[in-house]
Amino acid sequence: MKRLLLLTAGATMALTSVWAVAQDSPESLLPPGFEKPKAKPPASPGTGSGPVVQPIPGEPAGASGGQARAPSAPRTLPNGQRIPTLKELEAMTPDQLDELLGLKPKFDMPSAARRSLKQVGVLDESEGGFPAGSLGQQNPRLVQALLEGNKGRIVSRWGHMLLRRALVSRMDAPTGMSPADFAGWRAGVLVRMGEGDLARALVQDVDAGNYTPPLTNAAIEAYAFTADITGICPVVMVQGGVRKDADWRVLRAICSSFQGDGAAGMGQLDRLSEEKAWPKVDLLLAQKYAGAVGKSRRAVKIEWDGVSGMTPWRYALSIAVGIEPPADLMKDAPRRYALSAATAPMLGLETRASAADKAAAAGILSSTAMVDLYSQIYAQQDIKGDWASAAETLRTAYVGASPGDKMAAMRSLWQGGSDAEARYSRQILTAYAAARMPVSGDFSGDLDDLVGSMLAAGLDQNALKWSDQANVGSVAWGMLALVTPPRAQPVDGGALDSFYSSDPSDEYRKSQFLLAGLAGLDRLEAGSAKDFSDKLEIDLGRTTNWTRLIQQAADVNNRELVVLLAGIGMQGDSWARMTPLHLYHIVSALNRVGLSAEARMIAAEAVARG
Repeated sequence: MKRLLLLTAGATMALTSVWAVAQDSPESLLPPGFEKPKAKPPASPGTGSGPVVQPIPGEPAGASGGQARAPSAPRTLPNGQRIPTLKELEAMTPDQLDELLGLKPKFDMPSAARRSLKQVGVLDESEGGFPAGSLGQQNPRLVQALLEGNKGRIVSRWGHMLLRRALVSRMDAPTGMSPADFAGWRAGVLVRMGEGDLARALVQDVDAGNYTPPLTNAAIEAYAFTADITGICPVVMVQGGVRKDADWRVLRAICSSFQGDGAAGMGQLDRLSEEKAWPKVDLLLAQKYAGAVGKSRRAVKIEWDGVSGMTPWRYALSIAVGIEPPADLMKDAPRRYALSAATAPMLGLETRASAADKAAAAGILSSTAMVDLYSQIYAQQDIKGDWASAAETLRTAYVGASPGDKMAAMRSLWQGGSDAEARYSRQILTAYAAARMPVSGDFSGDLDDLVGSMLAAGLDQNALKWSDQANVGSVAWGMLALVTPPRAQPVDGGALDSFYSSDPSDEYRKSQFLLAGLAGLDRLEAGSAKDFSDKLEIDLGRTTNWTRLIQQAADVNNRELVVLLAGIGMQGDSWARMTPLHLYHIVSALNRVGLSAEARMIAAEAVARG
């Protein structure tokens, strides 16, 4: 408190001195008697100088309207900011006082430690990233449109992983685009994709003093997604009062508590509560969090009565303080919360496993990550019920006494998925167990799922061992025809007819995707492609603005631009939203720019999930 009073007093003195010094006249250098000119004699009546106004008896001179009033003190600081009241000054933190007085540096690190904005990203080309200059000469408005126009819901798991790799690569910004904005727009796509951890890593690659509004917005979303509230404090404290919205003000209060000024932080949250800047439950959660990080002793009780819906900060603050939101609030919550929960270390293993049934299919979790999660459940003795049983079943799938036991265990896991998305996630979970199965005709009835499981994790070489067991025209045959390395012999038209005649999908969607994939990989004779297209009533030669752009990008061998355009073409809630035309151009363009492995996997996934 003494420190605050000293700061307040010092700030008040500093503020008053701004105009006090300006009003003091400089020391006179004239001899005595020369400082003040002699008063002029009063003007005689009729001289034209106007009447003399006498002061009213008992009233100070200048109180009447006939004489000019003394000039009032300025009400703003030299920088244009309003002079705060004493009460407002007392409520300010030292950081806010520094900002008010212009004492706050733009950077929180010495110049030698600041990072260049030349290339921003977390994956270098030597580590598998895209070349740094991939977008340097591209139209900045086109790149911005591709990033801002991507809503993040990619139907393909393999397409998601490819786009993720492109977005986190260390790259130069297009000429004419702010590097910080470029990082912000990329991070925004990553958050919408459910890749909060990578979005956070990307925004952390830029010094806080170089943040721009798009990057600040993306950073707030990334830290909320990962429930890392105090992680954004360096940005909030350096940026200071750049924003005035409620979210920013709450974060400033929390960060004040985190930096050791718990009383001021709590005071700010109390005022925000009085203003109803946030819903009541959200501010209570903020107070609970601020009390924990700032060691401020205040009991805060969270009551969910009357609360409807879920918001990013409500969810982030809840799980950050160790509270899982009520099940009825999460039942119809948007998909983003499940994707966030899948990688949230503070949540229970059962909650994370349930969320993993969405995150794996989306491309966020690998097969190895899924197995690790179930292994933790298996090792946790106090977990009972369905998830403990699923973990035990997975163990049997890997180390069962016989191939038959392993196959039965995998089948049980696949069938345990609540929907098509969860079923595919379970296939990702069992990918390495499927790869360990001996090649045998005894499992021909499960071959579609076995091959699909292996390919879900990219185990194409293991899957190709089953080629002789796959009946021509089956789904397994179609997937293997797509992932087989380039060969001289194109796919026979008769085999396509066999696939079509046994296609179990709605509107022959699997047949449409098989045609688009094979055509994009250039594995069909012209006559066979035309005949099959006519049978399916598909025109792969139709052009749109998007098809022209992605083919032009492929013509100049620009991988990064092809991937960004492919990301636009793969948006949707499910594979039912994908068209054969889009799939054909995506596979074709990726294949032409040297991303043939990814092209084959996307095509095979389309047949598996179509």
